[in-house]
Amino acid sequence: MIIAIDGPGAAGKSTVAKLLAQKLNYTYIDTGAMYRCLALYALRNNIDANNVEGLIKASEDIEIFLDESNKVFLNNEDVTLAIRHPDVSRLASPVSCPRPVREIFVTKQRNLAKKAINGVVMDGRDIGTVVFPDANIKIYQVASCDERAKRRYIENVAKGINVPLEKIKEDIEKRDYTDMNKGYGALKKASDAIELDTTNMSIQEVVDFIYNKVLESK
Repeated sequence: MIIAIDGPGAAGKSTVAKLLAQKLNYTYIDTGAMYRCLALYALRNNIDANNVEGLIKASEDIEIFLDESNKVFLNNEDVTLAIRHPDVSRLASPVSCPRPVREIFVTKQRNLAKKAINGVVMDGRDIGTVVFPDANIKIYQVASCDERAKRRYIENVAKGINVPLEKIKEDIEKRDYTDMNKGYGALKKASDAIELDTTNMSIQEVVDFIYNKVLESK
């Protein structure tokens, strides 16, 4: 079974997907972390977001590994914390815009899913529309911009990253616009997805909601 969770940044997709995968004993694949790896690599190697050829080559060359404890490795380096830096967050969407780049990553994502022993929980922006349009369950997870900014702020503070709340909100709004206006792999709700507004829901309530949908579908 493949469960696709799409939605805008800071909607809580990754947190929910991780917990859901643990509860189901499924493999969790964080596609956002994969694009963040490309952004980090681009920053470190001075590859401009408009340098499509450079981004294509980087996408082909880098090796990304996600282990069972949800650590992220870029070319064998643990970059779990590094990819959450605000500079990386701001660059993740622009570097992932070119269609050739996204096509390379879609292949990587599908290959990771093939290796799963049980089911797969995959979250991102275009899982239910592009990566796995035939996913068994599709969730479009949203929350108000104010709530998402607050969640990201709390998350950053816990990691020692100090960015003003208003700046986080501004970055989220910009990212939403970029994600929704990509020519390929744009953020949008699949026609058969369940829209879930988590603004006033706890993490556990969201996990339980999707878990019950999985049980109903079996």
